[in-house]
Amino acid sequence: MRRHQIALLAAAVALVTLPYWMSGVYYINVASQILFFAVFALGLNIIAGYGGLVSLGHAALFGISAYVVGYLLQHGFGHASAILGALLAGLAATAVYAALALRATGIGFIMITLALGEILWGLAYRWISVTNGDNGINLHGRPQPFGIDINSATAFYYATLIVFVAAVAAVAVFVRSPLGAALMGTRDQPRRMNALGYHVWAIRFWACMFSGLLTSVAGILFVYYTQFISPQTLALTSSAEVLLMVIAGGAGTLLGPIVGAGLVVVVKSVVSGFIERWNFLLGAIFVAIVILMPEGLVPGTVRLWRRAWQGKNGTSP
Repeated sequence: MRRHQIALLAAAVALVTLPYWMSGVYYINVASQILFFAVFALGLNIIAGYGGLVSLGHAALFGISAYVVGYLLQHGFGHASAILGALLAGLAATAVYAALALRATGIGFIMITLALGEILWGLAYRWISVTNGDNGINLHGRPQPFGIDINSATAFYYATLIVFVAAVAAVAVFVRSPLGAALMGTRDQPRRMNALGYHVWAIRFWACMFSGLLTSVAGILFVYYTQFISPQTLALTSSAEVLLMVIAGGAGTLLGPIVGAGLVVVVKSVVSGFIERWNFLLGAIFVAIVILMPEGLVPGTVRLWRRAWQGKNGTSP
């Protein structure tokens, strides 16, 4: 068995058995946070890592799905209808978002996504009749898929784990598909792809739609976890945090956003309990990663491992 297969098996065993060896409900909840933020980061990584389109408004798509769940539940709809409505609303918002943002690339794309994110944050803050403003929307209860109660921390963790595994598998299939290869081609050589007859705009649009689907799924998990949604969820800082996850872990890799999500969530939720200025620590870690491993933690660790292995065996890099 190869080393990466052993590593994957060990990771799978650790994730499945985590509630049995992890001490305390709090840390199980932190693990759930890591999983659904990893799904969020994987969604952003589709367009930022594989597509080369950096978005600073993805938290708005994340928040729209969460708000739709809360709004529909408040008005008497069931969980199944709320989740389906949130997915449809997230995809519809993503379609508009992509149609407007893809009018530009590079800095232009970044600025358009930033503006769209701020507009939606402003709507969430001011449209009090729908969003309840700063007071937010409270949820009561979680769905019971196949009659299974997921209100406990352990049950919710396993439900999130199933969704996380499905998301990772979907991204892996996408990356290896012709559409995924075409998306990476538009990132590296858009003019050449256009000359070869590929519809660059359409490829990027459908990549955005897939990214929006994953982001919407993460938003639904988030609101069921917190049982609360407020305009702060759509703020620029939320988009910046998930972008930090992607860049720190390794943009354009499958494992990178997951590692980045783990790093940011652990510092924010665990280390912050021991260090008052945890923001400074997170910033220092990010600067160190950019300087020492500009490609991200996962690719950088692989590079250093290979260099050490080649040095041990006396081969040149």
